[in-house]
Amino acid sequence: MAIVQISRITQRKGLSENLPQLAGAEFGWVIDERRLFIGNGTIQEGAPAIGNTEILTEYSDIFAIAGLYTYKGEAGGYTVQTGPTSGDPVKRTLQSVLDEMASVKDFGATGDGETDDTDAINRALFQMFCRENNPQIRRSLFFPAGVYRVTDTINIPPYAKLYGEGGDSSIIFLNATESSTFGPYVARTADSLQQTGVNIGNNGAAPPQNIEIYNMGFESDEEIDLFLVEDAEQITFQDVSFNGPFSQSYIENNPGLVTTADIACVRFASTVSYITNTITFDNCHFTGMSYAFDANEQIQGITVQNSKFNVLYQGVLLGTGTTINGGPIGFRVLHNLFDSIAQEGIVIGTVENNMTGYNIFLDVATNFQGGNQTPTAPIIDIQDDNNVSLGDMFERDESFNAIEPRIKINNKKVFALDKGERYKFGTYTQNAGQQVYLDLEGSPTTVITIKTTEAQAFNMQYRFKDDLNLTNRFGTLQVVCQDGDDSAGTLSYTDDYTENNPTGLVLSVTQSGTNINIKYTLGGIASGGTLKYSISYLG
Repeated sequence: MAIVQISRITQRKGLSENLPQLAGAEFGWVIDERRLFIGNGTIQEGAPAIGNTEILTEYSDIFAIAGLYTYKGEAGGYTVQTGPTSGDPVKRTLQSVLDEMASVKDFGATGDGETDDTDAINRALFQMFCRENNPQIRRSLFFPAGVYRVTDTINIPPYAKLYGEGGDSSIIFLNATESSTFGPYVARTADSLQQTGVNIGNNGAAPPQNIEIYNMGFESDEEIDLFLVEDAEQITFQDVSFNGPFSQSYIENNPGLVTTADIACVRFASTVSYITNTITFDNCHFTGMSYAFDANEQIQGITVQNSKFNVLYQGVLLGTGTTINGGPIGFRVLHNLFDSIAQEGIVIGTVENNMTGYNIFLDVATNFQGGNQTPTAPIIDIQDDNNVSLGDMFERDESFNAIEPRIKINNKKVFALDKGERYKFGTYTQNAGQQVYLDLEGSPTTVITIKTTEAQAFNMQYRFKDDLNLTNRFGTLQVVCQDGDDSAGTLSYTDDYTENNPTGLVLSVTQSGTNINIKYTLGGIASGGTLKYSISYLG
């Protein structure tokens, strides 16, 4: 029907309970609810139904108006069948659809970097994971990109799943004003009533478990630990950044203050009843602190993998203080990058059954002077039996390895494969086989130098073969000396060998300070040859 001009607009007003059936195009204003309606008109006029249609205002209940929701999936060019038949689709309320995910901003957090979001975040965690012991109410809690300033500790309960938009984008940042106090951690695990410390498990609460944190950052400009994993099991951190207040120049110029601060990216706590176990850090970043990890508690099955450690005084410390109930066991540091670490990358103290493997160590233990500069400490220091270092790689070369070893095992029952150049097993060390070409020489020429800081007594197994393949010698050169003393009578050696033809090879050994020089002369044959050798010793 054509549009009909109406001579005047009719309108009504009154309370919601008194709203009548409006005439076609007649307005009705509901005073008590501040809502506006218009009459549909009659069926004869072409209205699809008799009734009143609400005109949206800021006070309209859009969820009620929108009614039910049916998933369509029309991107593929068709409508998905959600019910038993295409004519009987599954219908859900729009509210239930939107409630499938929750944003921390739904609970009042702002993420503007200035507002104190502590209460809002802890309230969200309590309402979603603590208020009822019901899996149906647990939702992933989304942190949109922003800086969520907190002034007290965030208590993360069991079954919480927190995710953001990146470790440098969704950041929980502890920043206290001069007049405010602040918590001991940026965040920590808590029980199902958000109880912490000695109260974990009280009042029938479940201990921390099955927590997942993804794509987020924990940061502080105060000198406090960033995260405490306490009495917890089955916790996953993936793509999480832990950023502390220290810059590289501050660590370099103030090592005493950094160690006195004694702050770590992550610490652990356990009790006999609740032993922290099965914790995974994957593709995380640890920076700006005294240490990345400092663990003396009894903990089991911690894995740190595919992560980056940089701008730290030390990297990972296990059992370097007073250990509790045996300390860490099964702590695995695998496939990580260590760079710009002032002192040791990894120290395994008086604890057993821990492992490092397949990590790459660049500028570590040189006080930030460069990975192949004069070292100030070992890169990996293992101080107790039954630990393993396998397949770790290092920028530090052999000349500086003689000053401070890449892997120091302190004569313990430890297996260590050092950069593919040697393996260490307890007090025994076997260097990889090497070779050097020997020219025809009439006077003793140094071919190999060994530092007394590395070995004072060693065997050199060798094989010499000339270029013409006529002469062949196999032998063992045994050397005994004294550390740093080249006085007469302190060095002795023997060369025990078998050869098929005279080779003319004479091996001799001299000592100058801490250098043991293996020399050779070669004559009586028509050409030079190749010396292949490997050195083994007991520390």
